[in-house]
Amino acid sequence: MLPLLSHQQTLEPVYLAYLEALEQSDFNGEIDKRYSARLVQATDNSVYQFLPQAVIYPKAQKDVELVLRLANQPEFKAVTFSARGGGTGTNGQSLTHGLILDVSRYLNQVIEVNAEEGWVKVQAGVVKDALNDALRPHGFFFSPDLSTSNRATIGGMINTDASGAGSLVYGKTSDHVLGLTSVLVDGSVLQSSPLTKQSVDHSPTENAFADKIISEIAKVCFDKRASIESRFPKLNRFLTGYDLKHAWNDALTEFDLSRILTGSEGTLAVITEAKLNITPLPKTRMMVNIKYDSFESALRHAPSLVEANATVVETVDSKVLNLAREDIIWHSVADLITDVPNKTIEGLNMVEFAGEDDEVKAKLAKLEATLSEQLANKQYGLVGFQITADKSSINQIYAMRKKAVGLLGATKGTRKPLAFAEDTAVPPENLADFIMEFRALLDGHNLQYGMFGHVDAGVLHVRPALDMCDEADEKLLKVISDQVAALTLKYGGLMWGEHGKGVRGEYGPDVFGEELYSVLEQVKGLFDPDNRLNPGKLVSPPNSGALQFNVDSVKRGSFDRQIPVEVRTNFPDVMNCNGNGLCFNYSAYSPMCPSFKATGDRIQSPKGRAGLMREWLRLLEAEGVNVNELAIAKSASFLQRAQNTLNAKRDYDYSHEVMESLKGCLACKACSSQCPVKVDVPKFRAQFFDIYYKRYLRPVKDYLVAGIEDSLPLMAAMPKVTNFASQNPLSQWVIKKAIGYVDSPKLSVPTLKQRLDGHPSRGYELEDLYAIPTDQRDQYVLVVQDPFNSFYDANIVYRFIQLIEKLGFKPVLLPFKPNGKPSHIKGFLNKFAKTAQDSADFLNKIHSLGMPLVGLDPALVLCYRDEYQVALGHKRGHFEVQLANEWLMTVLDKTPAIEQQNSAEFTWFSHCTESTAKPNTAKEWQAIFAHFGAKLHSLNLGCCGMAGTYGHELDNLERSKSLFELSWQQSIDSISDKNRILVSGYSCRSQVKRFAKFSPQHPIEGLLSLLNNQ
Repeated sequence: MLPLLSHQQTLEPVYLAYLEALEQSDFNGEIDKRYSARLVQATDNSVYQFLPQAVIYPKAQKDVELVLRLANQPEFKAVTFSARGGGTGTNGQSLTHGLILDVSRYLNQVIEVNAEEGWVKVQAGVVKDALNDALRPHGFFFSPDLSTSNRATIGGMINTDASGAGSLVYGKTSDHVLGLTSVLVDGSVLQSSPLTKQSVDHSPTENAFADKIISEIAKVCFDKRASIESRFPKLNRFLTGYDLKHAWNDALTEFDLSRILTGSEGTLAVITEAKLNITPLPKTRMMVNIKYDSFESALRHAPSLVEANATVVETVDSKVLNLAREDIIWHSVADLITDVPNKTIEGLNMVEFAGEDDEVKAKLAKLEATLSEQLANKQYGLVGFQITADKSSINQIYAMRKKAVGLLGATKGTRKPLAFAEDTAVPPENLADFIMEFRALLDGHNLQYGMFGHVDAGVLHVRPALDMCDEADEKLLKVISDQVAALTLKYGGLMWGEHGKGVRGEYGPDVFGEELYSVLEQVKGLFDPDNRLNPGKLVSPPNSGALQFNVDSVKRGSFDRQIPVEVRTNFPDVMNCNGNGLCFNYSAYSPMCPSFKATGDRIQSPKGRAGLMREWLRLLEAEGVNVNELAIAKSASFLQRAQNTLNAKRDYDYSHEVMESLKGCLACKACSSQCPVKVDVPKFRAQFFDIYYKRYLRPVKDYLVAGIEDSLPLMAAMPKVTNFASQNPLSQWVIKKAIGYVDSPKLSVPTLKQRLDGHPSRGYELEDLYAIPTDQRDQYVLVVQDPFNSFYDANIVYRFIQLIEKLGFKPVLLPFKPNGKPSHIKGFLNKFAKTAQDSADFLNKIHSLGMPLVGLDPALVLCYRDEYQVALGHKRGHFEVQLANEWLMTVLDKTPAIEQQNSAEFTWFSHCTESTAKPNTAKEWQAIFAHFGAKLHSLNLGCCGMAGTYGHELDNLERSKSLFELSWQQSIDSISDKNRILVSGYSCRSQVKRFAKFSPQHPIEGLLSLLNNQ
């Protein structure tokens, strides 16, 4: 039986006292001391894991001031802090054992856009892509372009001086900072912006602490100018941590403390606001995708591409390309990177020109002529190139390149490409030789690796594959880090060229030398004399001892290896999450993780849930419990489960925190395709539910959901009586108060059986199907029923049968067989397995006849492919149930086309499970409607918020509504003729009916209307 997991790391007394004092103060933000919240913030996109004491979410800058001012009291001097944004750091930049100050939840507003003067003022927690969404209507964008732009915050970009694609033209974040507002360690506010040499010493403010910092840092940077110039590497991407080189301008007439803060990784102050310059959007963009016979060829060719005055030159190797081919992302770029006959593409350079129309076209024409000549002469290993001037296509190419970071985590095997030496920077002219030696280094250790990056700036992201559950590989990580650090110095570069130092501060002395390293320590000491802001990173104050963290710091693998191998094997999605954080995508129009979008709570995300599950598995092992044996064990007795449930509030059990996280999941399965490493939360969620409820009582509503497919045929025998029993005020009150459902749907009246009474599609037995002559079977279409459409929206199934007939085929309505999806969602895995096997056996018998099996609801049809395969393995058999659009695509050539009807335009709203699992669905529906004379627009939206039974549950009502309003409501409101809105998912149509107050059509109804009007 599942043990009581009461073990958790408690807060240190000084932190408990501090947080209690903060709660009693005027602090308006939120304080989260939950073990789950601390665990989620213990990791980033690196291999490291540092458990913080708690997480603080300030709601305003005043909260940040109060937090630090309170900590300045003598009794709290041991309390330390680390500011955090999107948590995308690759080297533990914001990880801490102290308190996390997370500015992403509330300090995320664009304060002011001044298009006339070309600047914007933002709070530190604004996501980079969200800022560009705000700037786009004004004709501007914030140009530093990093791969994590849909979840990385501006504060994080400032603290790591982030750059990315096109930095030769657009520069780094520091090149765009006009001024910063920061809170110093004593709680006072520092305003930093360029100062004249005279005003540095002669314009004191009311903040004596800030004045001292400015004065002394300005002096030391001025006095050490010669050493700084001679020692600092000459690199476009150079990051010092504290940028002594650019604090003074070249003429030494202007000093800007913001240059010191930019890149300081939160070790000097907490940055709360920034004034940034913005860049006009280019009028024209064109891209050339150049294909090579080797990655070395791509690298060797890159310098000449830079000389072509390109805006961007990016590269990826064959490993990344091949991983992309296996990902959902490839459908959007396949036509832009087509295969070359009889050639293998081993490297790809993506060259973009952006700017004025004539200028871009002239540059492109010149490069095209050069490439054509080089291709004809078989130079540089070129095997082909493609040009695109379509902005959407260019953005899709960049989306593929950006996803490369996470795609490498999808490499098969226990060794995964890891971030730890992935942002090396050398002068671009040295890059090819450097990379060849880098590859030789990794080959010498018999390691696999992937490479991609910014060849125009001399930055290549190289990720060696290691298994952090293997102690030998963990030691090898340090060996390789040391070797790479030395190699970069040999080629005049740096180990950290783009992502900040993080725990790699130990290599600082070799880069800066004793003299300048002591200056860096002096800077830290001036800002943070007691080493309380992100301590242990970059440098420590003078005479405070060695850095707290280094490359050998505690890694996630040291915890993961405590989980037995056989358990890791049975929970691959839990273990494979690499912290990439794509599930934090801010966009309301992305289907990725609606529960995180609705709450802003990182435990309500795939990354958060995977992290909590890993700890759950580890704690079970620590209790001597094998979770694989637990999964097949019997439940505790009803009385024991009842007693445990009654004691749940009294007895701490970490399992409750895992349950809190997993209950919030909508089981939409967007993560299983959108996540680069395909983390499938609904899969391990069902596993957890199944085990958890062996110790605790299940809610009554779970049994109702799991049993719905068994009861529906009985209820449909008396639909009016059933509807009266479920829809009267008393029943509704009981359903809401006692069971926890907002409402229950009404059965269709007339029922499907009544609608089809006497219709030739009904009444077929298995023997009748076998009796159909083989040469006539291609005329038949077998309709597979699902519980929702057949019993709650019977008209849809009826219309589908009419459509089949209209197209000249013979429909057969198969007997209703439970699918099992409802029981799987609630974690009744034994029941699901039995249901799935029964249905699979039935469908396999019919599949052998060679007649198409077609279902209407995406979630249910896709369950046959995914959940059935996981539960049954080879016992699933080979049957295939198609979606309506899939079947229609196979028969278009057998049906006469209809001429375009001018008034026939529809808009299709995607079902999140369908559009993510089958990304070509929109194109298929568009081709089908075009064949029948209509134009179909498709909208890529986030989740509607219903997701099966999720939206019906009272606890989820507000989240469900907010998700609908994020993208669906706005899109529906923009369409005047609601009869032209098509929605394929039953749950989505239910949500529209609830909140938009109309019933949208299924696409097959739209098609039928076209055929009837012919």
